[in-house]
Amino acid sequence: MASTPSTDSHSDPLDNPSSNPSSNPSSNPSSSLSAEETQRKLKKLELAQRSENSLAGRAVYWLGIGFALTHIYFNTLGTLSELWVSAIHFGGFALICALMVPIQKAPRSPKLALALDLLIGLTAVACTLYLILFENALYERGVSFIASDWVASILAILIALELTRRTTGWFIPVLILVALSYVFWWGQYLGGIFNFPGLSFETLMFRSFFSGEGMFGTIARISWTYVFMFILFGAFLVKSGAGDFIVDLSRSIAGRFIGGPGFVAVFGSGLMGSVSGSAVANTVSTGVITIPLMRKAGFPAKFAAGVEAAASTGGQLMPPVMGAGAFIMASYTQIPYLEIIAYAALPALLYFLSVGFFVRIEAQRSHAQSVEVDVPSVLEVFKGGWHFLLPLVVLVGLLIYGFTPTYAAGISILAVILASWLSKHPMGFKDILDALAQGSKNMATTAVLLVAIGLIVNVISTTGIGNTFSLMVNEWAGGSLLMTLVLVAIASLVLGMGLPVTASYIVLGTLSAPALYALISEAQLLQILVDGSLPEAARTIFMLVAPDQLGALAAPMSSVEAEALLATVPTDLRSTLIEQAIDPVTLSMVLLSAHMIIFWLSQDSNVTPPVCLTAFAAAAIAGTPPMATGMTAWKIAKGLYIIPVLFAYTGFIGGSVAEIVTIFFFSVFGIYALAGFMEGYLEGPIGMLGRVLALVSGLMLLWPNLPVWIQLIGLAMFVALFIYSRSTRPVRDAAPDLAGAVK
Repeated sequence: MASTPSTDSHSDPLDNPSSNPSSNPSSNPSSSLSAEETQRKLKKLELAQRSENSLAGRAVYWLGIGFALTHIYFNTLGTLSELWVSAIHFGGFALICALMVPIQKAPRSPKLALALDLLIGLTAVACTLYLILFENALYERGVSFIASDWVASILAILIALELTRRTTGWFIPVLILVALSYVFWWGQYLGGIFNFPGLSFETLMFRSFFSGEGMFGTIARISWTYVFMFILFGAFLVKSGAGDFIVDLSRSIAGRFIGGPGFVAVFGSGLMGSVSGSAVANTVSTGVITIPLMRKAGFPAKFAAGVEAAASTGGQLMPPVMGAGAFIMASYTQIPYLEIIAYAALPALLYFLSVGFFVRIEAQRSHAQSVEVDVPSVLEVFKGGWHFLLPLVVLVGLLIYGFTPTYAAGISILAVILASWLSKHPMGFKDILDALAQGSKNMATTAVLLVAIGLIVNVISTTGIGNTFSLMVNEWAGGSLLMTLVLVAIASLVLGMGLPVTASYIVLGTLSAPALYALISEAQLLQILVDGSLPEAARTIFMLVAPDQLGALAAPMSSVEAEALLATVPTDLRSTLIEQAIDPVTLSMVLLSAHMIIFWLSQDSNVTPPVCLTAFAAAAIAGTPPMATGMTAWKIAKGLYIIPVLFAYTGFIGGSVAEIVTIFFFSVFGIYALAGFMEGYLEGPIGMLGRVLALVSGLMLLWPNLPVWIQLIGLAMFVALFIYSRSTRPVRDAAPDLAGAVK
């Protein structure tokens, strides 16, 4: 895993805005030193990679081009079996990863290290070829291993573990070894619910390497289809200049207002996230612009870094890419990808608004001013870069029309090239090659990670430990949905210390989604009982367990009575009862809500100490203490915890349009009120009584399933408090208001 950047005594000019005599880097010698120091700090967060100009770097470049074209063929015209393609996917990217990331950060003998890495990569390719050439021979032997089968399967797993260690640290390889050994060795010695009789080592190796269940199972297929194509699409967009357009657009829209640079960070990270789907990449690409701007405007350095980290984390929640999460979610839930990103859009917007509220509050408190008076107008920016939006329009249009995500991404890549020809800097042949190579390099570490994670998923499905874990979580939580959410949040934070977000989501989704699904669906079943609207088909179960209560089922009842009635149904019959009482469409939305909760909570490791790489990257740019920056980012990113509660207790996902819009409307003001409570400030200081009123109004606006009239009272309370806070704000020099005209 990347090391944590250490703080030093270097004095960054941005730590003291008044010490900046000029915003022009060329006129301020300290600014070049600051830039060098920033790059040095950011380098500590990056993987140690061989130079692009080295022999290995050039080899990776051409291998990346060839492998990108190969994947495009697999996803469009190819007819090879999924098992073979998954194996080729692993072998090729293992070779690229081995050449790109050395076995040690600073090897004593670079040539010897390169030779060893080349050997590891070529061995991975050889294992791939062995599977393709000798798969049929294995089945002809009745799946009885010979020496070469043992060698190929064990070497492939060891290589996957080693490359994962290089790119993410020791946590995942150790977790995989523990999982595999549980299946064939120590699981049989456990007592209680975690006892597993065990499989033979031969069976385990077969399922891990030669079948479509382990390394080359569902997760690998998602990797070489959806994930690769969208990462390649993002690489083409960035190469075409879309990243600069996004930043310029953000600055033109929000840069001139009070606290504008903060809003630029929020807006720019949201747009960039829809392209890259990487929180750390968002932070580095937009933070080097937004954090210095926020400091010049008057924001505290730690707050500026926290905003960038929180906003960049939200980039992984923003459709259409959402990292690899949306694709894996579609595979788990069997809900179309387009439907998932449609339901994900409004919650993502709500999250960015929540970050924006903290920016607004801090801008008022810190007297942050606009610093971008020479930014071109929105119209000018659109005139020069409107063509960058065409590929996104093509992508969404194709998805709506019914094309698969892989086909849509492939055609959208062509759209990026064609759209660039409408600009002053069209993509040439060299640019296309660079984008192909960069897409493969961006994918290499992710591909190896996802293939390795497939081993854990296989163990979970083979042993049934996912259901066991769900029962255990349910027991610990005492059947409480809220307590289950807390436990999942803690688990995601712990896993996030060693796992990337995607891997954390895969593991937690496999383990915890059944528990969340059961509790959310039971909550809906209880509501049906309370309303007295239980379908006739579902009442047959109560004829067996509580025949004396049949009369009560036809009429409304209290929640206590409903819980007592449901308690009479045995656990093994509850799933049947739920399926009979709740329609399949609603149940699919419940499943999506469960996975969306886990996906959102998996993001918290980006901004929550002690290991929060996104916050550390922002701290490196701002020159602030990493841990303190992490705590600030954690506070600002409170939407990561509030919105999953809405998923669990409301119809924010899967409800009617009116229900979703209503929840969104009141949640906007509710989250703003809670931000005021946490900060003790809105437009001005609100005091202790104001904090209490902000908390009460926030809870009235956010508490699930409250009558609308109570929410309206909460809204009136917040509006009154907001107006009052405007009268308490300190007098300052005239400056444009967020809602007013720009300078």
